[in-house]
Amino acid sequence: MTGKWTTSEGLRRLLGELVGVPSVTGSAAEVELAGKIAGQLRELPYFQAHPEQVALHPTGDGRYFVTALVKQSPAARKTVVLVSHFDVVDVQDYGDYRDDAFSMEAITETFYAHKERLPEPVQLDMAQREWVFGRGSMDMKCGLAMHMALIERAGLGEFDGNVLLLTVPDEEVNSVGMRAAVPKLVEWADTYGLEYQAVLNSEPMFNTEPGDDRNFIYTGSIGKVLPGFFCVGKETHVGEPLSGLNANLMTSTVTCEMELATEFYQRYGEEVTPPPTTLVQKDLKTEYNVQVSHRGVALYNLFVLNQPLDELMQALRQTAERAAQKIADTHAARSRAYAEVSGAEAHAFTVRVLTFAELVEEAVRLHGQEKVDAVQAGVLGKGTARDDRDVTIELVDAVTAMCRELGPMIVVFFAPPFYPAVNASEHPRIQRVLPQVLEYAKREHDVAFETVHYFAGISDLSYVGLQYPMESLTDLVANMPLWERGYSLPLKELQALDVPVLNLGPVGRDAHKWTERLQTEFAFEKLPAMLRKAVRLLLEDGDL
Repeated sequence: MTGKWTTSEGLRRLLGELVGVPSVTGSAAEVELAGKIAGQLRELPYFQAHPEQVALHPTGDGRYFVTALVKQSPAARKTVVLVSHFDVVDVQDYGDYRDDAFSMEAITETFYAHKERLPEPVQLDMAQREWVFGRGSMDMKCGLAMHMALIERAGLGEFDGNVLLLTVPDEEVNSVGMRAAVPKLVEWADTYGLEYQAVLNSEPMFNTEPGDDRNFIYTGSIGKVLPGFFCVGKETHVGEPLSGLNANLMTSTVTCEMELATEFYQRYGEEVTPPPTTLVQKDLKTEYNVQVSHRGVALYNLFVLNQPLDELMQALRQTAERAAQKIADTHAARSRAYAEVSGAEAHAFTVRVLTFAELVEEAVRLHGQEKVDAVQAGVLGKGTARDDRDVTIELVDAVTAMCRELGPMIVVFFAPPFYPAVNASEHPRIQRVLPQVLEYAKREHDVAFETVHYFAGISDLSYVGLQYPMESLTDLVANMPLWERGYSLPLKELQALDVPVLNLGPVGRDAHKWTERLQTEFAFEKLPAMLRKAVRLLLEDGDL
């Protein structure tokens, strides 16, 4: 079978073309690449005959995701969905090599010519096997290239069933593309009579430590929430610091409770989530003056597996309550100590803990629903393009300002994004197919895989089903200020979709680093055959 992308040379050439478009999330090139992908697909003979089955779909913010459907016959229903993303992170980390970061062949040639400039683990890799470098080479334009080759083969009649390619923008930030695509997947299932057998992703393998040469195949993807703690202290002049309560003390105390906290580990078998870590911690003063900071906020990355989210909310509240007590105790003890040596009056504060939903209830009690709605609408209506985290913080800040008499306080909330955890390891179709893929890889390619239930790199596989009971999401929805005001998940469509997942991707190293690289033999020789085998097995009859 001969086609544009059916040889290793064709795949490498395609990957170089994809890497060559600097599709950084939010850039004009991200929009440009969607059009180029659709244009390349439309050149294939199958889509010359079925042009309506390649489409660009708006995400609602000026960007587009791409779909391309090959139907084996008008009556064929069984369909494998190939999911990928075409956005990449920025290249400031490349330093002097920044101009070549999107030229895969040029930067690879440069790095091989100057190996001594590269970190030792990279040099060791290069001494053992061949690699290509460049932003997006492994995360995840290689996976996209593999999927484009699969859709070409589908159009040439290789598979006994349908194949639907879906590639999206914005996976690296808010997953706008995938969240917009979910309703379209449901719609296309009805329009074209599709029965989705599985969603196959090809994110690269994530090795856990340098020198780890194991190969992984994933039957799910890790979940993530972004809890926030908004701290309201009491303003005072720096000459009388003990008569107020500094929000920097408050946020720092919360961080001491949250950072790497063992109570937030989650386990599934032998897999354990990384501990939480701080992504944002700041006070909200906008200028220098001699007033202590009395408003501050901290946001934490928190990975989740199968723990109910209402239980997680309770654990976060308990953490805030511990921090509140420590803040009060620390301030009181130091105030008493200072009073003993200065003769000044000792001060003490009680720090209240509220969820955002409770804060809104208090604001409504004090000011009425109409006023609270107007204040929040004022924040949302500023009209400039702002980061979702910043808008969320502004919303919490605005409502706390309506409830000053409740302070000092810590308000617990959630900011976007939310990635639901997904795990298909117990699905009958995955249980049937996976052992056959593993056996094939070992027999034909001498590749041994270890099965991992949750892909740890965060992926758009989170949005092809909903494995949480809807009622368990109540606390998250109620305490995410931006929910349905600029950020949401298509929950009903996720419930309707609910397709098993599998991730089989290339060997890569150093995602989001200037040494990002892709192992060529695995990517261009072994992986394409394994992916074809997986698609054929997923389309077979005789399973649930």
